[in-house]
Amino acid sequence: MTSTLTPQPLERQQPERPGAVARRRTRVLALPEARWAAAATVLFLLALPLQLTGAPAWTWGTLYALSYVTGGWEPGWEGLKALKERTLDVDLLMVVAALGAASIGQVMDGALLIVIFATSGALEALATARTADSVRGLLDLAPATATRLSPDGGEHAVSVEELAVGDTVLVRPGERVGADGRVLEGASEVDQATITGEPLPVPKQRGDEVFAGTLNGTGALRIRVERDASDSVIARIVRMVQEASETKAPTQLFIEKVEQRYSLGMVAATLAVFLVPLAFGEQLTDALLRAMTFMIVASPCAVVLATMPPLLSAIANAGRHGVLVKSAVVMERLGQVDAVALDKTGTLTEGSPRVTDVRPLPGSGLEEDEVLTLAAAVERPSEHPLARAVVDAARERGLRLPDAQDFSSAPGVGVTAVVGGRTVAVGAPARLLDDSPGMAAELEKSGRTAVLVVVDGTPAGLLGIADRLRPDAAATVAALTTLTGTAPVLLTGDNPRAAAHLAAEAGIDDVRAGLLPQDKLDAVREMERAGRKVLVVGDGVNDAPALAAAHTGIAMGRAGSDLALETADAVIVRDELAAVPATVALSRRARRLVVQNLVIAGVFIAGLVVWDLAGDLPLPLGVAGHEGSTVLVGLNGLRLLREGAWQRAAAGGDG
Repeated sequence: MTSTLTPQPLERQQPERPGAVARRRTRVLALPEARWAAAATVLFLLALPLQLTGAPAWTWGTLYALSYVTGGWEPGWEGLKALKERTLDVDLLMVVAALGAASIGQVMDGALLIVIFATSGALEALATARTADSVRGLLDLAPATATRLSPDGGEHAVSVEELAVGDTVLVRPGERVGADGRVLEGASEVDQATITGEPLPVPKQRGDEVFAGTLNGTGALRIRVERDASDSVIARIVRMVQEASETKAPTQLFIEKVEQRYSLGMVAATLAVFLVPLAFGEQLTDALLRAMTFMIVASPCAVVLATMPPLLSAIANAGRHGVLVKSAVVMERLGQVDAVALDKTGTLTEGSPRVTDVRPLPGSGLEEDEVLTLAAAVERPSEHPLARAVVDAARERGLRLPDAQDFSSAPGVGVTAVVGGRTVAVGAPARLLDDSPGMAAELEKSGRTAVLVVVDGTPAGLLGIADRLRPDAAATVAALTTLTGTAPVLLTGDNPRAAAHLAAEAGIDDVRAGLLPQDKLDAVREMERAGRKVLVVGDGVNDAPALAAAHTGIAMGRAGSDLALETADAVIVRDELAAVPATVALSRRARRLVVQNLVIAGVFIAGLVVWDLAGDLPLPLGVAGHEGSTVLVGLNGLRLLREGAWQRAAAGGDG
C-alpha cells in the first residue's frame, strides 16, 4: 500500500535546554493512516462478537459498514486517483474485492481484509515518519552555537550558521565541535565515532582536521573553519540519507509485480462473463450471479493471503529470536541478497576497548598484575575510554587498587599520578618517550593500541588494548559466505592496521578502511552497479547512508544510533550477529513457501473458474472453494512459526 505521508522539511530546532538534544518522535496516532486503521479495527472487533452471538443483523451490519468506510476510504481514494492515471493498483483491487465479498453475504471476510490492509498502510506510514524523525534529529549532533574568536581576542557566541570559512572558533573541554575545520592551537582527544565509527577518541593537535558534531575531550582547541555549516560532514550525511531513501527503487511483493496484468484481466473477464451470456439471451439475474461467482473465485484475496502468511510467520519467528523485520517486503528482500558489507566497530566487534595484553618490560622487576595494578590506579580518576578499559581489566582479575595522589592529565599524551610513593605515567609510547620500546611497535602492528606504563621515569610495562571481535563473528562470516556464495566485505572508518587484523580473525579478505560515510555509500553503490543485491550491516550514524542505499540494511540494536535503527530495514535487537545469516536463511525458506502457496492458490482458482465458465458452479460452493484454498495456503505458511524453522535456519540451512 502506498503511503500518503507528506515529508516535512528538515529544519533545525533549538534544544529545549542547554546540553539537551531535542527528541523528535512522531506519535503513532498523529498519523491519519494510523487513526483510520485503529478506528476500522475497533469497529471490526465490536461487530464480530455481535455476529457470532446471533445479535440482530442491523447491529453488527452497521458496525461492519463503518469499518469498511473508515479503513477503506483512503486506499480506495488512492486507488481511484491511480485509476485516473490509467493504473489499476492493489489499493482499489482490495477494496473492490472486499465489497464483492460483502455483496454476496461474506461481510465479515471483506471487513477483515479491509482491516488488514489499513493496518499495513499505517505501519508503512509510521516507518516513514520515524525515519524522517531520526534524520531531523541528526542535525542536533552539531551544536546550535559556537564560540567565535575576534582578531582582538574577544569571544562571541554565534549561531553555527553564521560561521564563515576562515573564522576561528574556540572549543572547550567537553563541548561538541561546531564546524568542520583544522586545529590552529591546542591538543586534545576527540570522539569522532559519529563520523568515522572509530571506537576510541583520536588525538588532535595543530594541523589536524576535526568535524562538526564530534565531542571534544579534556583539552581546549582553537579551530579554523574550513566548511560552511551547510556543507559539513554531518549535513552531508543528512542529505545522503535523504537522497538514498528517495532514489531507492520502490519495493514490491512478488504478487504486486503481476498485479496490473492480473487485475486488468480479472476485471475484463468478469465483465465478459456478465455481458456475453446476457447478449445471448441469458436472464439478467443468472448472468449477474455467474459473474459475481466468477469475481469471487478469481479474486486475488487468496493469492494475497497465499503470499503474506509465510512472510508474516517468518517475521514473527525472527521477532521471537530478537530480530525486528519491519515489513513483509523486507522479509522477502532479505532472501534475495547475494553480497554482504559489514561495518567493524559495534557490528563485527563489541564496540568497546578491552585490555588484551599485559607485558612487563625487561629490567622492570614487575609482574603482570603489578603493572596492571599501577596503571589502573593511575587511570581510575580518568574518564577516557582507554582508562575505563584498564580499570575494568584490573577488576576482572580481582586486583586491589591503591589510592593515587597528584593526578594530572595531558591531552593527547597521558596521565600521571603518585602511587605508593612512586611517580607513574600512563599514555602513548611515542608521547611519553623519545624512543619507545620495540614491543610497542609489535603490539600496534597486530592492530592493538599500545599503552606504556612508566614508573619513576623508567619504562615498566606495556598494555595492549583493542576492540574485541564478537564471539560469533567468524561463524557469521562463514555462514554469510555460504548463503551468498561470496565472502562479506568490511567497510570501516577505523585505521587500516586495526581493520586488517580483525578482518583476518573473522575470515574476511576484502577490507576497506579509513572510510567516511560518503565512501561507504560509494562502495555500496559500486557493488550494486556490478549487479549485486547488497545487504549492509551496521550500527552508527556513519553507516546510515549505506544502510539507506543498500538493497537491504540491518542495524545492530543495542548500541545502534537512532538514525541507523530507523533507516535500516531490520534491527538485531539482542546484538547477536549470528542472527543475520539465520534471518537471511529464514527469508529464503519463506520465499519458497510463497511460490508453493501461489501454485496451490492458482490451481484452486483455475479449477473454480473453469467450473464456473464451463458448468454451473453454485455460489456457496465457489465461496467455500475460494475460502478453502485460502485456509490451506495459510496453514502452509504458518509452518514457519515453528521453533524448528528458526533452528534449521540458524544451523545454516535455508531449506
